[in-house]
Parts: sequence; structure tokens; C-alpha cells
Amino acid sequence: MILGSGWGGFKLIRETDKEKYQVVAVSPRNHFLFTPLLASTSVGTLEFRCITEPVRAYTGDVEYHQAWCDTIDFDKHKVACTLNLATSPETVDTPQHVELQYDHLIISVGSYSNTFNIPGVKEHGFFLKEVSDARKIRQRVLECFERAEMAKTDQEKNDLLHFAVVGGGPTGVEFSSELHDFIREDCSRLFPSLMNHVTLAVYDVAPKILASFDQSLSEYCMTKFRRSGIEVRTETVIDRVEDGRLLLKGGQEVKFGCLVWSTGLTENPLVAALEGQVMKSRNRRILTDEYLRVLDPQGKIIPNVYALGDCATIKDHEVPQTAQVANQQAIWLRKALNTMAKRPEKDMTEITKPFSFKNMGTMAYIGNWEAVVDMTTLNKEAKESGHMAWVFWRSSYLTMSVSLRNKMLIPMYWLTTWLFGRDVSSFQVYDRRHREAIGSRTNTHVV
Repeated sequence: MILGSGWGGFKLIRETDKEKYQVVAVSPRNHFLFTPLLASTSVGTLEFRCITEPVRAYTGDVEYHQAWCDTIDFDKHKVACTLNLATSPETVDTPQHVELQYDHLIISVGSYSNTFNIPGVKEHGFFLKEVSDARKIRQRVLECFERAEMAKTDQEKNDLLHFAVVGGGPTGVEFSSELHDFIREDCSRLFPSLMNHVTLAVYDVAPKILASFDQSLSEYCMTKFRRSGIEVRTETVIDRVEDGRLLLKGGQEVKFGCLVWSTGLTENPLVAALEGQVMKSRNRRILTDEYLRVLDPQGKIIPNVYALGDCATIKDHEVPQTAQVANQQAIWLRKALNTMAKRPEKDMTEITKPFSFKNMGTMAYIGNWEAVVDMTTLNKEAKESGHMAWVFWRSSYLTMSVSLRNKMLIPMYWLTTWLFGRDVSSFQVYDRRHREAIGSRTNTHVV
């Protein structure tokens, strides 16, 4: 049984030997998300279907359940799940909870965005973890411009067109870059009278953005942002968030039209529910041994239970919460499990070496067809910035895309954006009041 369809879970779903194992997949979303290009979809550089891979397209011989895993009973080898399906009067009698049995369990449920318990973030900010998040951001950005077009005062326009990004890591930097490109290349053409009112700022508590990158690359990014007009506000602490307002430590108030929050990761609700059943690290991740086997609170191995990806880390050997780690762990575990099926009398420690993470480097897009690439973990001189780094960034992610379909769609949309600009259509969902009004008009017309 595989919990999750992210970088780790999806690779295991696809590549586990189906002749040796009956594979059961449980995930609340029925697709894999290529997260490195998620920021591009939030402004229309790419379309959403370019970065998703349907789970069922690869699971003809896999039992799949679209559900949340709520609890795990390690003694009885059972998981309790809640279906992630919309309910309606017609399906109200359909069971919404299921219990599933497993022999081997792989926990790869990922993590959630960390708000550090700052009041108002969940209510007034946007995160960038799922396709639905990117869709909401895209709609909100366009809404800000449309509202500003109708605003009567300059101050109203300034407030609506201040875009705040909290978090100076790769996700925050890439989204800021994509948004800046969108404003410079498309909004300047569609809303020319509003350009003097637009501001974009990146807020972070650290002294610099892209702090995990080589220092020269971090400084290059900060310099480029400032020259491009993106305000970089480092060493800034946010006390709370209100509707349209950031309240900073020291009493300063900043009004915004759209707030995107990207400040790190915290534990998944399932991981939180395992409190007292598994050993956890200081940052609330499941602890495993070097063979990815989950440890109980006493440090003993829980038989046939493994954990990988953002939700887990190795005891005495912390691994970063990145797609690269989850991908390498899934490849290692897939090989180990397939070998174990052929030699069931052997213990895992007898058939394979411990997992070892090899950092292949990091990349980030910084706008205007430029990127930074840091591969100093492999070679001290292996770092690049500028247009050549952008070519490497794009070609790398295109190569990493899972299916041939997306390998064709992604460059097609890149070319379309370059030739014709980004799509600024807003597919707004009607609220109940609109639906009732439409219904009443329709009924009157029929009568």
C-alpha cells in the first residue's frame, strides 16, 4: 500500500513490480503534480494540464482509492481512510469511510505549508502547493487589475496592485519572477494606465533570499530583483495578516491586493495523527533508519512500514524536503522491494546498501529569461547565472517531465506564450446568489 501520489509515491506506483506485488494506492488527488513548473501555471505561462499526470493512466493493474488516510493501526496492519469525493443528495448514502488492509506500507504523504501560527495567514493568503492554489492565485491577480481599473483614487489602485510574496526560498523567488514577467510583458499591454501603481515585494526573515544557494548566486538574484523593480525586504518579521493588510513587527502596516505565502513546510495531518506511534524529528517529520524503515517511539523498527519524501527524514542524517530527495528515495526503495520479492528469506540489510542521498544541485528561475543554477555540491565551480542558466533550467525540467504527452505540451505552450502572450481569461465560479439569480431568470423566460 502506497500513501500519496507525489514525487515518491507516484514513482513507486508506476515502477513497483506488479508481478511480485499487489499494489494499492491511496491519495486524495488522482494525479501527480510536477511542482517545479507550478509557479508558471499561476500566471498563464503554462496551462495546468501540462504539469499533471493522471494516476489511473499508469494504474491499470493497481487498486486506487481517492481518499485521505486518517489513521494507521500498525498492529492490525490497517489504515482508515475518508473518501475525497464530493457529496450530493444522490450519494448521501454512499459510504464515505473505508478501512484497508496492507502487508507492506509506504508513507509518502508530503507536507503542508508552514504559517508559523501567524494569525490571518490561512484566511487571507494564498499558498502554492497544488493546482487549485495556482488557479486561485491566477484569478486573484487578474481580479486585482480589473478592480484597480475601476478604482477612483490613486491610493486604492496602489493598494490593490501591491503584490506581496512572503518567503525568499526557490518557490517564492520563482513565483515573484513569473509574476513580474506577466506584469511586464502582458499587463503593461492590457492595463497601460495602471503600470505606475504596480509594486511587487518579497518579504523574508533571513538576511538574504535564496539562502540555500551559493552566496554569489544569492547576491546576483537580489541585485537583479532590485534592478527589475522587485522590492526585496529581508529581515522582516510579520506579526499578523488581516484582510488586505500585512502588519509587520514594529507596527508598520502594508496594504496588498494579493498575498502569496511560501515560508517552508510543516507536518501533514496524517503525520500529526501518528503522534505517540512513531518517532519524530525536531521539525515533526517521521524518523526512519538508513533503510527508510519507520521507527517507533522507542527507536525500534516497525515491520514492513517505510516512509519517504517531505514527511520523513533519516535518524542522525537529516535530508532536505525536496522533490530530488523523494525521487531518489523512491528509486532506491523500488529496487529494494523488487529484490526482496525475489529473495523473501533475506532481510533488507542483507540485499542492499543503506540509502544515501546525492545532492545533484538546485535551480531557480529569476525572471526575464534568466536563472541561477547551483551544482557546487558536485563541483565547487559548477554554478551559473543568467541566460545560459535559464536554458539549462528549462531543458532540465522538460527532460524530467514524466510523459511524452507533457514533453510535447510544455514546449508548445512556451512557444505560444512567446508568440501571443499569456492567456488572461478568468474562469470565475458563480456564487450561490448568482446561481439563484440565473435560475430565476431562466424560469421566468420559460414560463
